[in-house]
Amino acid sequence: MKKTFILFLSFILILTIPLTVLGIASDYTWSTLDLTKEVSSEIVSDADNSNPLNLDCGACILMEQKTGQILYSYNAHESLLPASVTKLMSIYLIMEAISQGKINLDTQIPCSENASSMGGSQIWLDTRETLSVNDMLKAICIVSANDCVTAMAECIGGTEENFVNMMNQKAKELGMNDTTFKNCHGIDEDGHVMSAYDIAILSRELLNNFPEVTQYTTIYMDSLRDRKIKFSKYKQTC
Repeated sequence: MKKTFILFLSFILILTIPLTVLGIASDYTWSTLDLTKEVSSEIVSDADNSNPLNLDCGACILMEQKTGQILYSYNAHESLLPASVTKLMSIYLIMEAISQGKINLDTQIPCSENASSMGGSQIWLDTRETLSVNDMLKAICIVSANDCVTAMAECIGGTEENFVNMMNQKAKELGMNDTTFKNCHGIDEDGHVMSAYDIAILSRELLNNFPEVTQYTTIYMDSLRDRKIKFSKYKQTC
């Protein structure tokens, strides 16, 4: 998986902080660069093919959460393999289902053979167990658990395939025109792509519509099934 999306995740984490980047106290030094000069409206309105900050990436974007203003972008509409950033949309649909009363945090979610066989990042769900939606969200947001997100997809969509259709429909509704989902977890698959711009749109919608998601995305360490789970660096294996 390209390091492009590691940078995307860094920007997403920035967006989880309730602030306007350029509105921080002026005596705080973010870097040695004069960002007030470098990140100008002229640069932002550029053809998106220059990289004046010389960031080591193939594509990136920095978008202010509340206004949607693009502060910096580079190749932002290039469709690339998103890996586990895919789970942002799965999380969005889980939070939406909770808000609509279709499920709640205490709803017990079973594990199918399909979910247990996902591989990659996982908590080794067993087909004989169930977990609450609350615990599933912990596993998805902290461990990037492919088995848990698949189990949730099957619960909400009936099948993983139907859930993926829901993901693509929601992407269209949000104006994510560079995105096509083939699965709910992000394991590489031909045609499964997102752009930096679309990830920014989705991240903004998730944070603005469901701010309670930060109760999970800001966890560093917690327990699940009486075992500790801990946030670790993003892995290329999804």
